[in-house]
Amino acid sequence: MGEAVVDKPEEKVLTYEDYLQLDDDKRYELINGRLEEMPAPSFEHQLISKAIVIALDRFVSDRNSGVVVYAPFDVILSETVVVQPDIVFIPNENLKNVKDGRLFGPPDLAVEIVSPSSYVRDRYEKFALYERYGVKEYWIVYPGLKTIEVWCLKDDKYVLHSIAAGSGEVESCILKGFRLKVDDVLK
Repeated sequence: MGEAVVDKPEEKVLTYEDYLQLDDDKRYELINGRLEEMPAPSFEHQLISKAIVIALDRFVSDRNSGVVVYAPFDVILSETVVVQPDIVFIPNENLKNVKDGRLFGPPDLAVEIVSPSSYVRDRYEKFALYERYGVKEYWIVYPGLKTIEVWCLKDDKYVLHSIAAGSGEVESCILKGFRLKVDDVLK
């Protein structure tokens, strides 16, 4: 007698509208229609985020070139992709894309601070999403390695623009003149 074959039900693809209906106090991202719960960031993560936000905000404010926003802040890249980068920069000309307290479309710059639980998501999944949806500059911060990578979009593909570890510094490709010393934020 043959075994019955039971089809595994396909996972439901969630949309931005489904995301808006969530009614708990947890933090989520919607990655290709899949809901991903995000744990609360660590104390170290928050100190790193604060240091980067202060440096970026000072530079951007001095030039009156846009705004720097930190998580939690929804960035809607598509109907099935809603992310909350740790830090984003939105230039003045794209502030029109902020509606109902959310950004519809890519920020010009996104920063993710990697934790052991977020490594695959930040380094691979979000890297691919940010590249596909046109985030011009993507910073990946590795606290354990005391390293920052700056990836810039060239011909629709990310190219490593700047990397520094320990006492080095990185520079932005879109914020001309902005440099950040790694040891100023990763102590």
